[in-house]
Amino acid sequence: MRKGSCCMFTSGVVGALLLISGIALIVSGLFQTLIHNKLKGEISLTEGSKVFATWKNPPPPVYMQFFFFNVTNPNEFLKGEAKAHLTEMGPYTYRQYRPKRNVSFLHNGTKVAAYTPKTFVFLPEKSVGDPNVDMVTTVNIPAVAVINRVKGAGFWVSSGISMYMGSIGTTMFMTHSVQELLWGFKDPLLTRLKTIKPETDEYFGLMLNKNGSDDGEFVYHTGEHNYLDFGRIYTWKGEKMLSFWKTNQSNMINGTDGSAFHPFLSKEERLDVFTADLCRSIHMRFEKEVEVKGIPAYRFTPPRAVLASGKNNPENEGFCLTKKCLDDGVLDVSVCRKGAPVVVSFPHFHLGDEKYSKAIDGISPVHEKHQTFLDLNPTMGVPVRAMKRAQINIHLERVTGFPLTRNLNNTIFPIVFLNESVLIDDASAARIQKLLLVVTLVSHFPLILMALGGILLIVCIILAFRFYQNKPSAKKDTSYAPVSAKVDDQDEKNGTYVGMTPVDKS
Repeated sequence: MRKGSCCMFTSGVVGALLLISGIALIVSGLFQTLIHNKLKGEISLTEGSKVFATWKNPPPPVYMQFFFFNVTNPNEFLKGEAKAHLTEMGPYTYRQYRPKRNVSFLHNGTKVAAYTPKTFVFLPEKSVGDPNVDMVTTVNIPAVAVINRVKGAGFWVSSGISMYMGSIGTTMFMTHSVQELLWGFKDPLLTRLKTIKPETDEYFGLMLNKNGSDDGEFVYHTGEHNYLDFGRIYTWKGEKMLSFWKTNQSNMINGTDGSAFHPFLSKEERLDVFTADLCRSIHMRFEKEVEVKGIPAYRFTPPRAVLASGKNNPENEGFCLTKKCLDDGVLDVSVCRKGAPVVVSFPHFHLGDEKYSKAIDGISPVHEKHQTFLDLNPTMGVPVRAMKRAQINIHLERVTGFPLTRNLNNTIFPIVFLNESVLIDDASAARIQKLLLVVTLVSHFPLILMALGGILLIVCIILAFRFYQNKPSAKKDTSYAPVSAKVDDQDEKNGTYVGMTPVDKS
């Protein structure tokens, strides 16, 4: 009995203490604060931190895929007899290596500078064909660039250049191999122009001189003093602002480069990303929850407002530098492409005005195939999967003095779309899963205490119930054993009967 009451008392006291401790820890947020501070200290761009080594040399493979648009009816299109008909060719896939170089700390270690050279290696097993063999008919971009450069120079100047282009056989479309279109070829028109303007580069390629090159020096906040600044760009090429656009808001360099984000992300956040390819910053919003290799993640994607026209999104008014602005879903970046009439969009004009996709046969936007997105683990801010998709287009319009353009009608003509993708490797995923497990256990430690306390209190109640159920009564029961239960009537009359044993007299 004494042992049972001792167990009951101990379980009750310990259970109550654990329950009270768990509630107190939840109310105070002590463990949550401890784990948050620990992660904030580890996730910073400083020597010795857990993320610095992977930031300098990311282990997950990055792939760059190119999908070309082949024109099947260039003559009918130029004559104005039919819409351009395009067929998609791709992917032509390259493994991209992008380790950071010349890493140095600035401003007492609060900022870090680095270059990110990009090297591309062709992967035939992930491609549809041989880039040296497969031929593509597309817009003659060097010719369109020259026409755009002399636009407005006067009828006679334009006519003279038009006649010169005709004499050397230059047309509005050209046919080259995928290899040449990407990495460069010697263009006859540019070669002739070089004799007049020696600074002219006679080679053209969409990725000309980009294999092994970088986008310039970036300086990043390390996040050591404020975790919200982790990976945020401080300067690009020594400048805190761009100078391409006409408003300060449009010229702002916002957010990170897309490779790193601060920990403890929320679904309500607006994630800013600066991309040198677009010569501007964009933003992303939460779309849905996903899971990648067992790691929970938030998917962020650019909303329609990112490439909306200035009339539909006043924040974008500064990106229009001409009197006639483009509509939703496209961005004229000729200002940072040496004057070439380059227009960027999402693939197949995804999130763009319908008129752009309907102007050309073979264009059909599909959200799942053509959206750009980032899947980020919200606890650590680590990208576990990403798809950066963009399309390069050329603006074709009628130009006075160039008969080749007389049937053009302001067409945004697709050339190629790119898909830069990354998926976390298995080793990195396993490390993150272990870390998240530790974070979860530590964060839920107060709940574990409460659960244990509750269990012990239930045990105490059960023991108490059994103890009082089995406890004996305080008064003992008394039993009687009469000599004889039978008493005759006579005996009752004579009083109490006394039994005697007779004595033998003999």
